[in-house]
Amino acid sequence: MMILETAARGGDCWWLSPTYKMAGQVWRDLRRSVRGLPGIQVSEVDRRLETDKGGAITIRSAHAPDYLRGAGLDFAVLDEAAFMPPELWPEVVRPMLLDKRGGALFLSTPWGHNWFYDLYRLGRDKSQPDWGAFHYTTYDNPLLDRAEIDEIRRATPDRIFRAEYLAEFLDDAGEVFRGIHDAATAPLAASPQPGRIYVAGVDWGRSRDYTAIVIMDVEARQMVALDRFHHIGWDLQRGRLKSLCAIWNPRAIWAEENSIGAVNIEALQSDGLPVRPFRMTAASKGPLIEALALAIERRDLALLPDETLLGELAAYGMVRLSGGGLRYSAPPGQHDDTVIALALAWHAARHGGALGVDFL
Repeated sequence: MMILETAARGGDCWWLSPTYKMAGQVWRDLRRSVRGLPGIQVSEVDRRLETDKGGAITIRSAHAPDYLRGAGLDFAVLDEAAFMPPELWPEVVRPMLLDKRGGALFLSTPWGHNWFYDLYRLGRDKSQPDWGAFHYTTYDNPLLDRAEIDEIRRATPDRIFRAEYLAEFLDDAGEVFRGIHDAATAPLAASPQPGRIYVAGVDWGRSRDYTAIVIMDVEARQMVALDRFHHIGWDLQRGRLKSLCAIWNPRAIWAEENSIGAVNIEALQSDGLPVRPFRMTAASKGPLIEALALAIERRDLALLPDETLLGELAAYGMVRLSGGGLRYSAPPGQHDDTVIALALAWHAARHGGALGVDFL
């Protein structure tokens, strides 16, 4: 409404999003809002609305700030501002508002204590009359069912829910796993128990990366074995997995399928092991990691007090992509083999693998 009113009075306006693709829904909403109104010209190619009073709204991407420099603006909306380059506002947009004494509106989900957080604090500062800050949570939306939001909260890691639904600025915006050491209560010298169901997760590696195998007790919801190794051939790697399986007799083994994984999985299946392939993609990795993070956070899973495992969990991070999604990974130069193997074992425990039933 603010940008439409400014354009209707003859103002030149921009709507900026982190990427051009993210602005697609805004562009469709704007077009729908002016449909049937006289004196409005729409350019689909430029994603631009022009009014008969000389006003305009142009959809722009913040992906390359240097290409945005130009004539003065009356009003700018920075949508999902926390995920834009920090130099965009002071070096590009604010100078363009100067000669017309224009205004700006910053909309965003918080992302740690970055430059958007600094602006929010500026808006809360009573000594800054030119600024204002407003905070709303998903619960404040009267069109949404509170019971459904509560259900989402029960199935979402606390850190993600607080940032994405409660719009909180968190210090640990890049941290994935919380309560790691509190969850490290599984005994180191576990042995197979009659009648118990065991499952496994496998992440393959060879030279630079490690192969990691995690065995998990489904009923006790705890790790019982962890093996991690590299610089050995595939035959020996499969042999080590077979040795663990001979001890624990897992009902289901979920293994990463990517790259050489498919060949190893096929060979193990030919040997009669209940191995299931997991195709690791950007779409599948997020739910896999978030399910593990929720289990650790809520103490639904007991971890082995293994220093390598706990170190990889503590270092594991996430970054917000320009398209709005999350990317989970170890820091550059570090490993996440035990994290992925643990996540696959927890996936096996939750979904039953070859049994086709849910264990938990």
